[in-house]
Amino acid sequence: MDSTIKKICSGDVRSASRLIRDIEDKIPEAKAKIKKLYAHTGKSFIIGITGAPGAGKSTLTDALITELRKQNKTIGVLAVDPTSPFTGGAILGDRIRMQRHAEDPGVFVRSLATRGALGGLSQAVGDAIHVMEAMGKDIIIVETVGIGQQEIDIINHAHSVVVVLVPGMGDEIQTMKAGLMEIADIFVINKANRAGAKQLQTELTSMLNLSSKTADGWKPPIVMVGDAFKPDTFVKDTAKLTQKIEEHHVYLQQSGKLTERMHRKAMAEIKDALSSCLLEPVFESLTASGELEHFAEKIKSGKADPYSVAEEITQRFFKKQDKK
Repeated sequence: MDSTIKKICSGDVRSASRLIRDIEDKIPEAKAKIKKLYAHTGKSFIIGITGAPGAGKSTLTDALITELRKQNKTIGVLAVDPTSPFTGGAILGDRIRMQRHAEDPGVFVRSLATRGALGGLSQAVGDAIHVMEAMGKDIIIVETVGIGQQEIDIINHAHSVVVVLVPGMGDEIQTMKAGLMEIADIFVINKANRAGAKQLQTELTSMLNLSSKTADGWKPPIVMVGDAFKPDTFVKDTAKLTQKIEEHHVYLQQSGKLTERMHRKAMAEIKDALSSCLLEPVFESLTASGELEHFAEKIKSGKADPYSVAEEITQRFFKKQDKK
């Protein structure tokens, strides 16, 4: 076994961090290592935390880690952050969030930059999850950047999806528009001490009663989580959230839905891998030759349309492949 693979499988944080960084930077050797790691994946339970910016996802994630560690679960956290336009790295690093878990050997927190990826999740997320699975983490929490409609991409990575809403942020409209009703397994109304929390709960309940979401036997619960600055009630609320996540995990296992979700995840991974194998070399070649800029100018000036350009590029590159 490759020494790096051996270290990661034994839980070595440095080796795992280095590989995740190489995945983000698209170092060719990283892909070869992921291939070797794949045999050691598939045993972790993956929780997605999503919702609008400012909803308090990081605070909730921090509290969830605390609750899960009480059960001696090992935790991996991927915090997907906005990308800095200057460095290409994550604006909010993992040092800022969840600091009290930094010295806990049972917790590994890593920030990832979205780097403009569609869906609010970087393409590196799927592979980074595999690294944490190979480390032997019992539970992996993926906290998304939360950028409206695109945040629904979390469904391709997680087994259970927690959608975090906050009263007074137009969440009822956001929920309907962003398609979050379809992907949420559990709703959290965070900062439930604020005015409008009960109204939001009532509206959500009404929407759930009309939704086809409950047809598969699971009705997404609505968990009210109060003021994080009132530790006693906040701990009770987050303990209840942890319980609901565990109940959903049991439901997925007993109903066979977990297998379905793993199949969906595999399909999404094939699509991402195909995109990487086929499209990235094309973009790199066109960028290096300056043709991409040329095509963009033609489209901008109305001398060409995107579909004709795409067909021309596809025919050219696939003909090259055929000749090989």
